[in-house]
This record gives sequence, C-alpha cells and structure tokens, in this order.
Amino acid sequence: MKAAVVVFPGSNCDRDCAVAVERSTGAKPKMVWHAETELEKGVDLIVLPGGFSYGDYLRCGAMASQSPVMREVKAAADRGVAVVGICNGFQVLCEAGMLPGALLRNEKLKYICKQVALDVVNAQTRFTAAYAGKRQVMMTVGNGEGNYFADEATLDRLEGQGQVVFRYRDNPNGSMRAIAGIVSERGNVLGMMPHPDRAFEEELGSSDGAVLFQSVAASA
Repeated sequence: MKAAVVVFPGSNCDRDCAVAVERSTGAKPKMVWHAETELEKGVDLIVLPGGFSYGDYLRCGAMASQSPVMREVKAAADRGVAVVGICNGFQVLCEAGMLPGALLRNEKLKYICKQVALDVVNAQTRFTAAYAGKRQVMMTVGNGEGNYFADEATLDRLEGQGQVVFRYRDNPNGSMRAIAGIVSERGNVLGMMPHPDRAFEEELGSSDGAVLFQSVAASA
C-alpha cells in the first residue's frame, strides 16, 4: 500500500499519523507539504491529520481547504482513492465540500481531550471492514470544535445511506445524533473527529485505531 500524509502549517498530528499507518500496515507514508501540486502516482491512502492548520483562522480548516495540494486530494478522491480526515482533517474535508456538514464549537465551549467509546455503525466500509464483529471501539478525542452539525434532511440522508460510520456512546461535544465519523456517498472519503492515530497500540490505551488503517490496506 502507498500512503501519503498531508502537512499543513499548524498540523501537529502529521507524524503521529505517519507512525500509526506504518506500524499498523507496514507502509511508510510520504509526507506531502500543503503547497505541493502533485501526489505520488498509485497512492492508495491519503491522510489529512489533526492539528490547527493556519492557526484555525477564519474557521477551522477553511484556509487549509484552499491549499494547492487539495486540488490533487479531490482529484484522487474522484478516482476512488481512500482519503481519511482526522479531527482538523475532518474540518478540512467539510470546508472543501468533500463531506457534508460542518464542525462547530463544542456544546460546552470547552476543549475536550479524553478517551471515548465509539459504536461502529457501518462495518461494511473500506475503513471498517476489518473490525468484523467488533461493534464498540476506543479512541481519543482532542478538539474544541468537534460538534458535528448538518440540517435534518442531510442527517436523514447520511443515516439512510449508511454514511454514518462511527457514533459516540457518550456524546462529548454535542454532535448531532452523536455522529463521530461519516463517509462520502461513494464510500472512499472518511471524516472523523476521534483519533485512530492515538489508538494504534495497546500501550496507548487501545489498538482499535490500527484496525481502521488495516482495513484500508486490505482493500488496496
């Protein structure tokens, strides 16, 4: 599997993601600076990491969504390449129009950093197939604007089409319908607020995040 991790000014989980992918799958990701205009040919997975791209000016992910590399990320997604946006990466995907909805300030207006339990709502996606019969997983959140919002019609569509992939068991930030992660209609773009890159080895408190990357590798 060939993987790439995009690095924006202000990213702080890019190396975490690279290590998580490599230790989970054996694939050593290429680090791609946001100003690049090309991605490696034959890439199977593109990761948009967490952090505070461009200092979260304007809106979280808004400026990063206009970076030159995002044109290539969109083109790759249109070809069916797997794209994962984690935390700030999820915000970037929404701002870029690659996923519906938006991430708002947390319900209690506080930064939240803790381990969370998630339900695997759809285990038949490219990102979750390796979870097999496991329906509850543990990962970590670390965000101040992780409150997922969309209008009711969009939420109904996401639910009806199986696009809700992860749901919080104890909604920490007020996300509508406790949504923690969604996929695109095509199923190859995933956005999620919890960090699989902080849960890929038992020493970190959970290895459930590794299974997500292994799912993508198995489908590559």
